[in-house]
Amino acid sequence: MKLQVHQPGYFPHNEDRLEYAREVIRTEATALEQAADRLGPTFLDAADLLFQCQGRVAITGTGKSADVGQKIAGTLNSTGTRSYLLDVTRAMHGDLGMVHGDDIVLILSHSGESEEIVRLLGPLRQLSRGLIALTGNSHSTLARRADLAIAYGPLEEACPHGLAPSTSTTAMLAIGDALAFLLCRMRNFTRADFARYHPSGSLGRQFLKVDALMRRGPELRLASCSETVREVFAKVRMLGRRTGALMLTDKEGRLCGLFTDSDLARLFEQRRDDALDRPVREVMTADPRTIAQDAPILEAVSTLARHKISELPVIDGNGRPVGLLDITDVIGLLPVEARESLERGSWNVNPLGATEGLSASA
Repeated sequence: MKLQVHQPGYFPHNEDRLEYAREVIRTEATALEQAADRLGPTFLDAADLLFQCQGRVAITGTGKSADVGQKIAGTLNSTGTRSYLLDVTRAMHGDLGMVHGDDIVLILSHSGESEEIVRLLGPLRQLSRGLIALTGNSHSTLARRADLAIAYGPLEEACPHGLAPSTSTTAMLAIGDALAFLLCRMRNFTRADFARYHPSGSLGRQFLKVDALMRRGPELRLASCSETVREVFAKVRMLGRRTGALMLTDKEGRLCGLFTDSDLARLFEQRRDDALDRPVREVMTADPRTIAQDAPILEAVSTLARHKISELPVIDGNGRPVGLLDITDVIGLLPVEARESLERGSWNVNPLGATEGLSASA
């Protein structure tokens, strides 16, 4: 279906407008199919050249191609291929100094005849290891003067006037992704590698190990299980970061139980004042659920959500507490239904020792 050009001031019915929007997307989808079918051996040659690059990948283009280049650079950086965007105008006024002799330059231009790009080819040839063209015109000046040319061929722009870059920039973006992800596989780039480059936000946090998010050292609340409940809570204000759980250890320093604010509240509710002067081990949650510090953080999140517990002790190979994960430390990684349950307050405080209580019981 040929995209229909409407006269100025003509406003079709909503159904027509929606169909027009769908047709724009279909046009770009068709362009991607065409670009995929046109990939050939030079694409693999370009991937090999980038894989062997000892420097960085410089990406340049003008107008919308520069915008696409910025995204490709970001994708390459996050998947193991160091890259940067080289602004065409700034390059001609000194920024060529950032180009190293080991760098490969990826040049984006649909026509391959942009005046600014053509003027830059000579200096880039002298300063870099090699030039790769990404263009729609295999016979262009850019394609002929580059070492390799990935040509996706002529494409019909989705713009109603056939002018604004649309299908062409979509094709460039997709081919850039194809290059980045092929290189990612060639480098055996792992999920752990990805996490190292994404330390912020839930995207990166979900690939981390427990020790990256756990509370540790002076943030922990630790006490001996031989101390009385009164002694333990008399010094709570001097112990660690605020949390509802106190980790209790035996004489060898191994974790043997948890005692929480909820456990203390139950003693008062049950009028068990005599327990306050008894060893805390008599009323603690013994053998709580634990996790190793090198376990994936998602394993810890799953344990918290599955058992509806708010604190998860982290232990070393000898069973000694080295950290603590509080539900507030990982709340952004909880499944939606678990977050909603927490917000509703339906993580009920059950009787001491129950497996679904706020104490991390076994």
